[in-house]
Amino acid sequence: MSYSLLSFSGVMGTIGSVLLAILILLAMVTVHEFGHYIAGKIFHFKINEFAIGFGPALFKHTKKNGEIFSVRAFPLGGYCAFEGEEEDNPSPDAFNNKKPWQRIIVLVSGALMNYILALLLIVISFFSYGQLLLMTYRVDPSETTYEHGYEINGLCFQDEDVIIRCEGKNVYLTTDLMSVISGRNEGDKVTFTVSRKTETGREVMDISVILRADAHFKNMTDSSALWRALGIATMQNGEESIYMMASAAYRGFGFFETIGRSFGYSVRIGGTVFKVLGQLFTGDLGLEAFGGPITTIKLTSEIASRSVHQFLEIAAFIGVNLAVFNLLPIPALDGSKVVFTAIEWVRGKPINRKVEAIIHAVGFILLIGFAILVDLLQLF
Repeated sequence: MSYSLLSFSGVMGTIGSVLLAILILLAMVTVHEFGHYIAGKIFHFKINEFAIGFGPALFKHTKKNGEIFSVRAFPLGGYCAFEGEEEDNPSPDAFNNKKPWQRIIVLVSGALMNYILALLLIVISFFSYGQLLLMTYRVDPSETTYEHGYEINGLCFQDEDVIIRCEGKNVYLTTDLMSVISGRNEGDKVTFTVSRKTETGREVMDISVILRADAHFKNMTDSSALWRALGIATMQNGEESIYMMASAAYRGFGFFETIGRSFGYSVRIGGTVFKVLGQLFTGDLGLEAFGGPITTIKLTSEIASRSVHQFLEIAAFIGVNLAVFNLLPIPALDGSKVVFTAIEWVRGKPINRKVEAIIHAVGFILLIGFAILVDLLQLF
């Protein structure tokens, strides 16, 4: 009986975590489409339907102006359907009959709303819990001199140092450290600002650290090379030396610095999208580093169910990534539609609407295929 109860509890907990992840994704998509909706209303675009979810309608309500509000069966999507968005339409309020600059504002407003919500969540998280910073889990207690004769006694991290800045630049993510020290060699000296444990508490101080190894990284996931270079947390596993990831700690800042760091953190999150795509095209990262909807739900459910502040952080992370990704010039995404609209603005006439529709349709199919492929790669 106790085994059955435990199994039932575990299953219900898993279901709850998955539903929480779906709720986050649904909220982000709904906010995105609401951004389109609000901008469209400001410029008097005719809107046919605002839908939460996709697939068969579970609920529909038609307003006096003819707009339909609907809730649909599958909660991993949504849309704001404008009149004449996919084809020519004689109505002056149809999407394609509006001025190009107005259409561009409507197109980018979805991503803007995602970013604003994500930034708000980051601000709430930073004020409530502090910023999550890298902390040295355990420092490599190796000899005090290198074979090249570099004196490192005192020129290294200590256990539980919280890393605030590196070479004067704020550190938000592991990739920030990689960017700053990338290309440096063993024996080079790097300046850090850390919060260090002392006899009277914690003290913020500047320290110099001599690199224990060359800071040459295969890609942005090569964290083991980073910890090796910094001399952080090694442990022996048989004959293989594994450099463990640093731990983390929350640290609060003053009001204005918290606001500034919230902006900085959101920018860093967005920047990872470009880094990932760049390393995908160069071959430094493989497709297995990506995840589709199933992987996203799995990871989101695991993180969001741990605590309130991790819920806020993963929701903000998804929001910023959704904002940036939607503005990429990939067919079917808002960014691609912005490009077509901008071309029309410059040329004074649009590209053939049917050709544009085909490009977006093909792009949508390829995106769905890519999402399925990367999810399948996670299984093997």
